[in-house]
Amino acid sequence: MRLSQRARDVEPFYAMAVGDWAGELERHGEHVVKLCLGEPDFGAPPTVRAAMIEAMDGRALPYSSAVGTISLRQAISRFYREHHSVEVDPRRIIITSGASAALLLAVAAIVDPGSEVIMADPSYPCNRQLVASFGGVVAAVATTPATHFQLTRSLVDAAWSPATRAIMMASPSNPTGTSIPDDERARICELARERGAWRIVDEIYLNLSDHDAHGATPRSVLTDDPDAIVINSFSKYFAMTGWRLGWCVVPDALVPSLERLAMNYFLCASTPAQYAALECFTEESLAVCEERRRELLTRRALVLDELALMGLGVPVIPNGAFYVYFDVSTTGLDSWDFCERALREAHVALTPGKDFSSSDGFRYVRLSYTASRDELREGLSRLRGFVESLR
Repeated sequence: MRLSQRARDVEPFYAMAVGDWAGELERHGEHVVKLCLGEPDFGAPPTVRAAMIEAMDGRALPYSSAVGTISLRQAISRFYREHHSVEVDPRRIIITSGASAALLLAVAAIVDPGSEVIMADPSYPCNRQLVASFGGVVAAVATTPATHFQLTRSLVDAAWSPATRAIMMASPSNPTGTSIPDDERARICELARERGAWRIVDEIYLNLSDHDAHGATPRSVLTDDPDAIVINSFSKYFAMTGWRLGWCVVPDALVPSLERLAMNYFLCASTPAQYAALECFTEESLAVCEERRRELLTRRALVLDELALMGLGVPVIPNGAFYVYFDVSTTGLDSWDFCERALREAHVALTPGKDFSSSDGFRYVRLSYTASRDELREGLSRLRGFVESLR
């Protein structure tokens, strides 16, 4: 019996692999400081947890519509209006089993064999695998600290080919925590729109972006490009990673296709999770999430200060998400060896840049500051000792 070529070619997601190795050490009684996964330690807001308990009281929990419950889609629509000053028809919102499922549906709907999708290098590795799974070709554009590891209009223009079908962007980005300036993102979308290409914009970390000097919340791409395909999730801002609930906003013309694809791929997202997620948009829950966002800023400052003392450079200071992308080249190790040895010798789990970049991932490591302050201090102390031992 033979495996498919797809199954043979797919690469591992090294962040998850490192997490598995850390788990194995813990099963042998070791205390591992896990700074490898983008998994907030807070858990869902209290009223969301209470709503889930209530939903699981033994009542019938039938399938929802393939595109999600209308009540949750309406709640998300209100969230866009009240917090991002943009009107989104609930009909255009599709609830999915996490943002990964939203990305899968979007790629399935627009990518044919041979279609090219332009994305930044570094970027989230699963995006490349999704495009390849449908026979698409990833046009990975090497970015630099000068562009905040993000695409620019000129970089997209230079990478364009007759096969270009879509541009995929993430702002803020995983792994760098950096964002595309609003005006630059608008110019990229304008270029793609003029040339008849789709724009897929990952806004999973949008509400974990830094606010401006006036305290204003970040702007969604939908403000400038209402027909962009937008991916979002309950995993990050609402700290509901294991709940596997996300959504996408799509143009009217795509709704019927994504609904049919969702029916065939997933049937629907979790019904009780959708019921509970309604509580995310209450004043109480949003206040909790904002308090946590401010806590993450404190953790980020702690990490940046400690990395600077270790002599590990951060070429671009992040302005969102909860990642720091730092340079380990001065240690004499590449990122994979650095992470492997940091886990084995210091019991600190980090993610090597090879997950995210084929151009210079060998020199960068991603640190996720989603652990508590005490865990962060412990992990950074261990990391400092490890780095000193290398020198």
